[in-house]
Amino acid sequence: MPSKSAVASSTAGSSTMPDPADPLSRTGLPTPLLLGSGSFTRKLILKEMGIPFHLTVRSIDEKGVGDRGGDARDLVKNLSNAKMDALVEALRDGDPAIALPDGRDVSNDGAGWVVLTADQVVTHAGSILEKPADVGQAREFVARYASSPPATVGAVTLCHVPSEVRVTGVDSATIHFAAGVAEDDLVGRLLDDGAPVLSCAGGLMVEHPLVREHIDRIDGTEASVMGLSKELVLELLGELKTKLDENK
Repeated sequence: MPSKSAVASSTAGSSTMPDPADPLSRTGLPTPLLLGSGSFTRKLILKEMGIPFHLTVRSIDEKGVGDRGGDARDLVKNLSNAKMDALVEALRDGDPAIALPDGRDVSNDGAGWVVLTADQVVTHAGSILEKPADVGQAREFVARYASSPPATVGAVTLCHVPSEVRVTGVDSATIHFAAGVAEDDLVGRLLDDGAPVLSCAGGLMVEHPLVREHIDRIDGTEASVMGLSKELVLELLGELKTKLDENK
């Protein structure tokens, strides 16, 4: 999930070591990726994919973007692109709060940069669920999952800077919970374990062992539920490379 700081740029926890076998290099795109998300799980997934990245986050007022009563796919696309707009503007303007790796600069770097932003919501019974406002709402969300399965809907946006060629895609997954999830104070147990339940859309943390024991199956991939579909990222990298080649 996105960082709460207004601007953050760091190599801490980042992976910036170039590797000719990484998906960016194989696709012919510059490395490292500029990651516009503070989400722990997205960083974990990129590391699993072997994609080197540098953390560069610029937060926006998410509540002011999109229609929560409309289509979830449109909402996450709008949010992911709004995050990209803010980050690209900061990079273009040379915002001093955003430090690029190795002292490099957007304006004079020949290869440019690939920037990634993302957004995710949970849907259930026709409603869009974002991060729970409090513990009570988190418990309400989880209790609803016993009656019918929730789904995650996530968007990923890639943009090449400075050309500003951009691609966006959406992926979804459905999580089927056992009926017993409503009988166990799952949220309380997660909080006792220090899990950041209130930072996750719909209060979902499928990667946590306490949650896993209540899941019957997932239609889709676990990475997609965690906020970053590996398949979608690879597909978008290919699309971005094609568009860049077409614009030469």
